[in-house]
Parts: sequence; C-alpha cells; structure tokens
Amino acid sequence: MAEDLGFIHKYVPASDAESEEAVFIFHGTGGDEESLLPVADIILPGAAVVSPRGKVLENGMPRFFRRFAEGVFDLKDLHLRIGELAEFIERARTAYGLEGKWLGAAGYSNGANIAASLLLTHPGIFSKAVLFHPMVPFVPEILPDLTGTDVLITAGTNDPIVDPEGTRELALMLRQSGALVDVFWHDRGHSLIQEELSAARTFLENPA
Repeated sequence: MAEDLGFIHKYVPASDAESEEAVFIFHGTGGDEESLLPVADIILPGAAVVSPRGKVLENGMPRFFRRFAEGVFDLKDLHLRIGELAEFIERARTAYGLEGKWLGAAGYSNGANIAASLLLTHPGIFSKAVLFHPMVPFVPEILPDLTGTDVLITAGTNDPIVDPEGTRELALMLRQSGALVDVFWHDRGHSLIQEELSAARTFLENPA
C-alpha cells in the first residue's frame, strides 16, 4: 500500500526504470485499488500504475461518487469527487516522479464515468483514456477543449446497464470537444471481455 495522498491507493512502479508511461486506473462499483491491476498489466504492460479506491460506499461497496439510482447520479457529489481526484492525481504525479511522463487513464463502469468526468472538467489531464462501459456522467454548460486527447470507449450492445444510445451520446460529446474518439462495440453485456482488453492494448501501445 502506498502513502495516502488523500486516497487509499496502490502504486506499482514501472517494470523498466526508463519507462515514460504511467496509467491511472479507476475501478467499478464494488472494486478497490487492486481490482484492475491485472487489466493494467494487459492494456499497458510495464507502465507505472496508480490505482485509487473510491471514497463513497454504497451498501458497503466502494464507488467514486454517489448515485440516487442506477444511472441517476448525485451531481453535487460527483463534482466534489472530481475535484478530490484531480488533486490526488497531481499529488501522485509529484510523489511518484511522474511529471513529464505520458499519462493515460482507464476506468470500468463507475470508474469509466469518473474518468470521463475528469476529461470534461480538467482537459489535458490525460493524453489517452480508455472508458470501459461508461455512461454520460453529466453535460457541461460549456464543452472543454480536448484537442490532442484520444479516447477509446468500449460498449456491449446487450449491456443491461448502459444503453447504446448513451454510449453514442458520450462519444459525440467528446468529439464535439475536440477529442479523437474510437468506439469498440461487442455483442455482450456489462462485463469486460478479452476482445475489448485487446482493443485497449492496441489503442494504448503507441502513447506518444
């Protein structure tokens, strides 16, 4: 366990001391700082990894922000948590010597929603982001300038939680903000499958 920095989290140093790559990963509901470490090893092997645990508990399950019901988010809490995470990311960059390194992000479900929220409120915080099964977290009054940011969204056409129309809406919003957005569709549900992990690795393998 790494030092706190405002969030319980896990830091895994790059396997190569000369590596210029780092990825922040954000778990889904009920996950923790360990949950997506195997995913990080698949999609960006050898990179430094920072994995925070969400502070909100829903029936004992960690999340990154509160919700009133499935797909109905507490926007006041969401914006509070976005600010906390942005501060954590800056502290982690300093604490672990990540300044100047290429920074990516990957999040699943609730973690994808908080990663998308960070993109929409702190443009430039990540060079690339992989959003596994996200929803539209909120609609900003003014779209950010995400020019130079690349985003991969993965989604299942039979996902019982995320409607395909919501996936298309998020992709459009990010494109209108200037991001380059790819969407990887599969015919499964809300769980991560090998094909989308492979798509994420291909997307991230040349992060310059």
